[in-house]
Amino acid sequence: MRWKYSNLAYAVAGLLIEQVSGERWADYVERHIFKPLGMNDSSVDKNVPGLTVPYGRRMPDGTREVLPFVDARGMAAATGITSNVEDMAKFVSANFRRGPRGGAQIVSAGSWREMHRVRSVEENWNSGSGLGFDVSRINNRTYVGHGGGYPGNTTMTLIQLDDKVGVIVLTNTNDSNPGDIARQLIATVGQAVARVAAPKPAVVAWDPAWARFAGLYRGRGGDSQVVLLNQRLVIITPNGPNVDTPITLEPLGGGRFRYVAPTGGGVVGEVVRFVEERGRPMRMYAGDSWIDRVEQR
Repeated sequence: MRWKYSNLAYAVAGLLIEQVSGERWADYVERHIFKPLGMNDSSVDKNVPGLTVPYGRRMPDGTREVLPFVDARGMAAATGITSNVEDMAKFVSANFRRGPRGGAQIVSAGSWREMHRVRSVEENWNSGSGLGFDVSRINNRTYVGHGGGYPGNTTMTLIQLDDKVGVIVLTNTNDSNPGDIARQLIATVGQAVARVAAPKPAVVAWDPAWARFAGLYRGRGGDSQVVLLNQRLVIITPNGPNVDTPITLEPLGGGRFRYVAPTGGGVVGEVVRFVEERGRPMRMYAGDSWIDRVEQR
């Protein structure tokens, strides 16, 4: 048993919304999505002025058929929206505003999370689906989005939620493969934009007095050696691959540090603090556990 995409299922969902809301699908989308987000150039099933000319695939003789506008009618909830890059960018931005601030909210933060959460996954773990969104893995990053196909038009939208970067590809042919274009853009230009736009973390200046925290600490789970290395505190454990994947104590100020490691689990990300007596560290707390300083001679 495996997941199967169904345009018919989306059409049925649209009809259910009409029954529950008492509104036509097009009116519901206009009132609850387009207007709150300022998507003033988007519509449902309207042959509005300015639409691109829809072309069929390139034939062996180099010609392309010009295709007519198609009213999706009862299938509108699956494939009946017309839009442009500017309006789609507003929708992409709405995916990043999952809290009470930062612009119009068309659904709750919890609903956004449920929509983005993987509901089914392919055997190779490179792709899956959420609620209305596809989920894909590209260069070890996770993206949500959706592609579209209609007579003479194909599209792809990809969103990287952590980086708050999206790519929108709109084409007016049936053979342009916008999915490949979007994946190339998000993995190159998208990552470059994310690096430039990422907020620079506050850096706490190194205090030479922190060198006193270096030493051997021992607990029931084993020993940990806190080492001073290039103006940072690094934890080395006898049974851990610390040389290749060091655990560091990131200074937060006020004598507190954050336990930073390349993988999750345990106390990773939690605050580390030292208990001292007469200015000498005697115990290191990490999360809800601690280890005691071993006097070395």
